[in-house]
Amino acid sequence: MTYDLTVIGTGPGGYVCAIRAAQLGLKVAVVEKNKTFGGTCLNIGCIPSKALLAASEKFAEAEHDLPAFGVIVGKPSLDLKAMMKHKSDTVAANVNGVAFLLKKNKVDPFIGTGTITAPGRIEVTAADGGKQTIETKAIVIATGSDVAPLPGVTIDEKDIISSTGALELAKVPGRLLVVGAGVIGLELGSVWRRLGAEVTVVEFLDRILPGLDAETAKQAQRMLEKQGLKFVLGHKVAKIEKQKTGLKVAIEPSAGGAASEIEADVALVAIGRRPYTEGLGLENAGVALERGRVVIDDRFATNVPGIYAIGDVVRGPMLAHKAEDEGIAVAEILAGQHGHVNYNVIPSVVYTNPEIASVGASEEELQAKGIAYKTGKFPFSANGRARAMRATEGFVKFLADATTDRVLGVHIVGPFAGELIAEAAVLMEFSGSSEDLARTCHAHPTLSEAMKEAALAVDKRAIHI
Repeated sequence: MTYDLTVIGTGPGGYVCAIRAAQLGLKVAVVEKNKTFGGTCLNIGCIPSKALLAASEKFAEAEHDLPAFGVIVGKPSLDLKAMMKHKSDTVAANVNGVAFLLKKNKVDPFIGTGTITAPGRIEVTAADGGKQTIETKAIVIATGSDVAPLPGVTIDEKDIISSTGALELAKVPGRLLVVGAGVIGLELGSVWRRLGAEVTVVEFLDRILPGLDAETAKQAQRMLEKQGLKFVLGHKVAKIEKQKTGLKVAIEPSAGGAASEIEADVALVAIGRRPYTEGLGLENAGVALERGRVVIDDRFATNVPGIYAIGDVVRGPMLAHKAEDEGIAVAEILAGQHGHVNYNVIPSVVYTNPEIASVGASEEELQAKGIAYKTGKFPFSANGRARAMRATEGFVKFLADATTDRVLGVHIVGPFAGELIAEAAVLMEFSGSSEDLARTCHAHPTLSEAMKEAALAVDKRAIHI
C-alpha cells in the first residue's frame, strides 16, 4: 500500500492535515491507535470538557442567577447521569463527524499503533496483534500529548485522577483537590465547584495561569474566588496518601518550609501535558528529540528526510487550533505550496465563567523585550449589553506599539471572551492598529463594543468611561 502522505494520529492536527492534503490531490492514509478518531481533544479533552462546562453553567444559572431576571424555577436538582449523557452525545457527534470527513475525502484509515521502521515505511500493529505495512512518500507525526505525571503519585482514575477521570466521575466529590492552576485545572475545577464540590487548587507558582498576562490572571483569580474556589499558591504537593475516609495530602511551600496537610475525597492532577511519542520508533528511525519534543525546522521537517511533525509533539503552545494550522501548512508544503503559521497570532482561551482569552504578547513579555507600548482598557461594567446580561465582571485590554500603534496583544476576561478574541486575531493578522479597530463601526448593543472602546482607550478617547 503506497501513499503520498501518511499521518500518524487523528487529533485536530492530524485529521485536518490529512483532509487538506487530500483536497490538494495527494493520496493519504491515517494511522490511529484508538477505536475512534479525533485524538485527546475530541474524545477526552476539549470537547467533553466544554460540554460539562456548558451544562454546569446552566445548573449554576438556574440556582443563582435566574431570579434576578424574573425567572423563578426553584432550587434545581442535579441529574449527573443525564449531564454525562449530554457530554457523551457531544463527543460521539464530533467523532463521527471526523470519520465522515475522512471518508468523504477518500483518506484511508488504519487502526492500530504506528511504528516508523524506516523513512517511508510504517508498521501498523492492530489490537489483535495483526500487522500491516504502509509505504509512503511522507510521514507526518501528529500523536499529540499525554497527561504529565506528578512524581511519587499514582493516578488510578478513581480517587487520584487526571483530566480523563475528571470527565467520568460517577458522583460529585465532597472535597476536590486540584493540583495545578493552569487551564485544565481551573476549567474542570470550576465544573465540579458549580455542581457542589468544595474545590481547593494548589499551585507551585505564586499565581494562576502561568504565561497569561498577569493583570488578567489576577482579575480571573478574584472572580473564581468569588465563585468558591480556594487557592493555595506558592505550594507543591509532596505526597498523597489514601485513607479510609479519603485522601491526606501533604503540601509544602515551593520555596521550602514546613509542610501542612489538606484532606480531600478526590485529587485531580493537572500539572500539564507532555508530548506522546511512545511506540513510534523515533530513536531507531534517527528522529531527533529535545526534552521529549520532536525537533523540526520552519517547514515542519525533522532531521530525517520525509518525516515531519506537528502539534503537541513539537515546539509551541499545546493548543488544538495551533495543531490544525500546522497540519494545513505542512499539507500545503508537501503539495508544493507555501504553508505558513503566524505564531504571534495564536489565541488562547480558558473556558471558565467568565471566560479568559488572549492573543499576542502580555505586558510582562513586552517589558522584558524593552518594547514601548500603550495600554487601552475598558470594563464590561460600562457595556450596555453586558449590563442587560448581568455579566459585567472583567475587562478588555489592548496593548499597542507606542510608536506605530500596531496592536501587539489583546487580553480579555469576561463574557464570551473566547468569541471576542477572534476580532483581535484578525486585526493582528493584518498588522492592524488600535486606530483601525477604533474606527470600525460595531453594532449596538453588543459585547464587541467593549473591544472598540478598549481600542479607543489606547489613545485615551474611550467614550463610555
